[in-house]
Amino acid sequence: MSPRSYWRGYLKLALVSCPIALHAACSSSQRVSYRQINRKTGNRLRQQLIDEETREPVEGYDKARGYEIGKGQFILVEDEELEAIEIESTHTIDIDSFVPRAEIGQRFFDTPYYITPNDPVVQDAFAVIRDAMRSKAAVALGRVVLAKRERVMALEPYDKGLIGTTLRYQHEVRDPKDCFADIPELTPAPELLRLAAYILDSKLTAFDPSASGIVTRRR
Repeated sequence: MSPRSYWRGYLKLALVSCPIALHAACSSSQRVSYRQINRKTGNRLRQQLIDEETREPVEGYDKARGYEIGKGQFILVEDEELEAIEIESTHTIDIDSFVPRAEIGQRFFDTPYYITPNDPVVQDAFAVIRDAMRSKAAVALGRVVLAKRERVMALEPYDKGLIGTTLRYQHEVRDPKDCFADIPELTPAPELLRLAAYILDSKLTAFDPSASGIVTRRR
């Protein structure tokens, strides 16, 4: 039995389209979660909203959103205003273009989803799109609205289906120069490089993920 789908809609490549379902490729159900407690009593702690200026507690019904226009200056934004500008989903992933996968930096990849046909009748149409993409050895780029936000999604054949990974926009990715600017330009000695290469070769393994964690095995 297939897992419950996260999203349902249509995949469209020019004149060919078919109904599809998106399934979360990752799960957080195995994560261990903790609660904050009082060390003395063992009771759970509850956080409280405090007004930054008056230092008075604020009830939940007085909490609102504000857009900062200057230091300490905010414009009140109501829920109705946000709802008015939300993007409505067409429930369609339109494939706009194809690009070599190597041209997409790893830092742009965000959340992966498995994509399956959503109707046995359209298996052929789904296979046509999947195999056409596989023949090009490239990643398809399309746009999709998820959680009322438009995302760019990279799609590629995976096993008998497809895998679609949402991409971060350029403004969401930090410039690596911000972190690497202080690293000096160095040329290691050849003998040290050979030693490091020997150590790397001795530790070369095959990637073998398992339910209990990342496990590797010798080649």
